Amino acid sequence: QYIANEANREDGCTGHFWEGRFKSQALLDEKALAAAMAYVDLNPVRAGISETPETSDFTSVKARIESLRQDEASAPSLYPFAGNPRKDMPDGLPFRLLDYLELVDWTGRQIKTDKRGHIESTQPPILERLGLDTHAWLRICTKIEKGTLIGSASAIQSVLPQLNRQRRTGLQIP
Repeated sequence: QYIANEANREDGCTGHFWEGRFKSQALLDEKALAAAMAYVDLNPVRAGISETPETSDFTSVKARIESLRQDEASAPSLYPFAGNPRKDMPDGLPFRLLDYLELVDWTGRQIKTDKRGHIESTQPPILERLGLDTHAWLRICTKIEKGTLIGSASAIQSVLPQLNRQRRTGLQIP
């Protein structure tokens, strides 16, 4: 309790120590998952602590890059990338690691307003190859904290009955 009281005093807030600091969000499809992963992996870059994802300590993207450099199949303790979704797909994230790395790099070069850091633009955009709308992707990656349902319109619609909700609200990824 002493640590919680001291932290609240330093932060100028009241209540439970973790109150308002974390929340639950439903990631309803692969695009929402990729947006959340990129958001988290780019925290050190946006904060100006690191210049690139590969120099961002304590991130899964750096661990994946290090495993890739060592020719390991996957980073220890991280869910592996399994490739493009299909019926016979093994367990894993439904996209390729190299596509994800390029996606993180592209996203990190776009987020500049009100952030200390960004990645310099030197590579062609990956989103064209993935068939994602760049404006919608940037909107999701910069506003992901504000949504509780994140995914395509159909994914959000399909989960509404399970959540006892009527209206389709949230961050929709085209």
